[in-house]
Amino acid sequence: MLLAILVGLNLRPSMAVIGPLAHRIQQDISASFSQIALLTSLPVLAMGLGCFITLRLTRYWDMSKMVAMSLLLIALADALRLQVSTNHGLLLTALTAGVGIACIQVLLPILIKQQHRHQAPLVMGWYVAAIMAGAAVSAATASWLTTQLGHWQASLAFWGLLALFAWGVWQKRWAALSQTGCTQSHPTEDQKSIEDHNSRAIPKPSRPLTKQARPWLLALFFGLGTSGYTCVLAWLPPYFVSLGFSEAQAGFTLGYLTAVEVIAGLALPTLASYRLDRRRIMLPTLIAGALGFVLLAYTPLSFTWISLTLLGIGIGGIFPLSLIVCMDHHADPKTAGAITGLAQGIGYMMAATAPWLAGIIRDQLDQWTYSWIALAILYGVMMLIALRFNPQHYARHITPPPQAA
Repeated sequence: MLLAILVGLNLRPSMAVIGPLAHRIQQDISASFSQIALLTSLPVLAMGLGCFITLRLTRYWDMSKMVAMSLLLIALADALRLQVSTNHGLLLTALTAGVGIACIQVLLPILIKQQHRHQAPLVMGWYVAAIMAGAAVSAATASWLTTQLGHWQASLAFWGLLALFAWGVWQKRWAALSQTGCTQSHPTEDQKSIEDHNSRAIPKPSRPLTKQARPWLLALFFGLGTSGYTCVLAWLPPYFVSLGFSEAQAGFTLGYLTAVEVIAGLALPTLASYRLDRRRIMLPTLIAGALGFVLLAYTPLSFTWISLTLLGIGIGGIFPLSLIVCMDHHADPKTAGAITGLAQGIGYMMAATAPWLAGIIRDQLDQWTYSWIALAILYGVMMLIALRFNPQHYARHITPPPQAA
């Protein structure tokens, strides 16, 4: 679990530090809002494409070694930012980091399910909370680090040190775990019933996942939820700067929101781990997120902290819950990992367009309101999709009935 947390901390700083420093970066490299958006969109696109490549590479390479290589790739991308001075250079480092992040995001859920079969939702909650914590700390400290280190390039490159440290710990501790075998926690009665249900009801898929409808629906669900996350990550600080906040204050708003995401990312998967039907947790989470976007659009100054809290609950809760629902669809870790990888691959490519489109809207209309309302509508669509995630029907959606085969 501690390894999952340490690795998770490295999966967002490369993107999260851009928003609080967007105006400073714009001044130095003369970039528009839509161009700055690419610094978030391109890594997310790389994360999506990288999911498909990673699934193929697992046939030939050891998964733990691939995680180690990915951490080094993130460290390298961050380090290169120390000397970058052009928009193209920043985009290259963003793409490089995105590839490393993609690989880890495919492999960690598989390794977590192997190591903690009965407590996978709980460990996934800690892992996802760590991802959000990395974003919170890096966003909140971006302006301060820039002041302390002298320029924004050093502030961006600083986070490569954390990735390098995680690589060293992973190399040492994963080898020890591999020698002692998997950590199998003891299941509760509810968890036994969940696992028994999955084992009985869900056979191995009889045809490729890409030819089945449910993985595509899971991908759509994940992509819509992640679109909200990527837009907030890219544009929340510039939005509050446009309302009169300082860079440090705007970075703190993203840091606060992400801190709420961490709490939601821990609490909601824990609650969901005791229920086979995750919809009872997912629907209130989506409602909170939709309300948060509406308040952010129309009353950002009057209800700043209420809107940020609701957004933190919605975004922070739905990200791990969507991954857990993907993993729920099959009892075999590798098959569940393939479903999750496919959903992430397609979903991240969808989400990559969201900050870019929001940036274009900002350039053309000179306001953010339409983007926040569009995201609130997307969360409403997610509520309709979530209603279809009945665990009693997972078998029929992943492997077709004999007469339909």
